[in-house]
Amino acid sequence: MQSWLLAIRPRTLPAAIAPVIVGSALAYHDSAFQPLAALAALLAAVLLQIGANLANDVYDFRRGADANRVGPTRVTTAGLLSPRQVEVGMWVVFALAASFGLYLIALGGWPILFVGLVSVIAAIAYTGGPFPLGYNGLGDLFTFLFFGLIAVMGTYYVQAGEVTGPVFIASLPMGALVTNILVVNNVRDADTDRAAGKRTLAVIFGRGAARMEYDVLLGLAYLAPVVLMAGFGFGGWILLPLLSLPLAVRLTRALRALGGPALNHTLAGTAQLAVIYAALFAAGAALN
Repeated sequence: MQSWLLAIRPRTLPAAIAPVIVGSALAYHDSAFQPLAALAALLAAVLLQIGANLANDVYDFRRGADANRVGPTRVTTAGLLSPRQVEVGMWVVFALAASFGLYLIALGGWPILFVGLVSVIAAIAYTGGPFPLGYNGLGDLFTFLFFGLIAVMGTYYVQAGEVTGPVFIASLPMGALVTNILVVNNVRDADTDRAAGKRTLAVIFGRGAARMEYDVLLGLAYLAPVVLMAGFGFGGWILLPLLSLPLAVRLTRALRALGGPALNHTLAGTAQLAVIYAALFAAGAALN
């Protein structure tokens, strides 16, 4: 059980939870909130994240990317679980996600079926297949799309039956903040990734460029509430996420000052920032 908990990586799950919180909060704001749909979206998102974690564990092992890992233990590389066990576990988790997806498909129709299929394919293709996204500089882009636009707008769509301009704007901070979790990971692992042939943006353009990316994505996250207030008629409560700005400043300073395993704390803090921001956004949307 301890080995499976390591494989699941519970600390990464806030990345899946935060976008659902934001999408559901906007549905509540628009009097379209459906508790069962929101719960199904949350469970499906968490299970997809777990499935992606298992896929990364086994496919990174097969590519030799974790041989000199400085991050948390990967169970396949450590010999705690066999590649076959992890791969079977991955498919079981994706099947569980699909069971909740069936209910969401009943609510949202073929667009949700398409999103579900693409999400599973992307989770596997991130480190698996003939052209792994994470090994070819595309991990950041696909993280932004799936944890931002698709997760937030999909959560809203299964409850409201449509997607609005404010929902699109609100999806951008979630994409930015969750992508920043990956940015910290890539800055930390740039040397071992380079040795393993994993071409992340931190490897292609250097750690300095990756740190700049982190700052730009933070700027996007904190600009979005201002846009919602100035351009879409939201009241001042929508600026509540700005209360998390001091934490964001501490994290960007840490990313510049630290390296190696010390960045594990910065990575965890970046995940916490995404959840705190989402909770503050939800409160702001509910109070509008």
